Amino acid sequence: MDWQIRPAGQDDIGRLALVGAATFLESFAGILDGAAIVEHCARQHDAGVYARYLQAGASAWLAEAAEGGAPIGYALVTAPDLPGAEPGDLELKRIYTLSRCHGGGLGAALMRHAVDRAAAQGASRLLLGVYGQNARAIAFYRKQGFEQIGERRFRVGHRDYDDVVLARPLGVA
Repeated sequence: MDWQIRPAGQDDIGRLALVGAATFLESFAGILDGAAIVEHCARQHDAGVYARYLQAGASAWLAEAAEGGAPIGYALVTAPDLPGAEPGDLELKRIYTLSRCHGGGLGAALMRHAVDRAAAQGASRLLLGVYGQNARAIAFYRKQGFEQIGERRFRVGHRDYDDVVLARPLGVA
């Protein structure tokens, strides 16, 4: 599938919310409790959540299918909210692509946008949190230069899950 990536703005919050909920559901259906996933998506992938991220200065990129422009992925860089964060860090809060787009370079392209923006903002590291049992995602992040620096608990519904916190050095801030 051919795609394009562009910066996302306030006019794109509905598209970010849609692809955010769709990719979270697609990634965790059959792994996490279904009712909890639906509740999580309703709270964490509401358009208002994305509007607040952008209003607070987050950077976002939207990946769209070249044919028709349907949203197929996104990346979102924010101020860090992870254990182990230090002054000068930024967080890759979200990076998702629809599974039919895996393996075609889209994830790596979204990652390049996130890393380039973090470096341009003078960040010393880019952090992220990922479900500790998501071996495919962890392998992708390691290939992108991330190493584990800690752990956290991530709540979906009424249950906590073990995440790992990864960091990628960006050079001298």
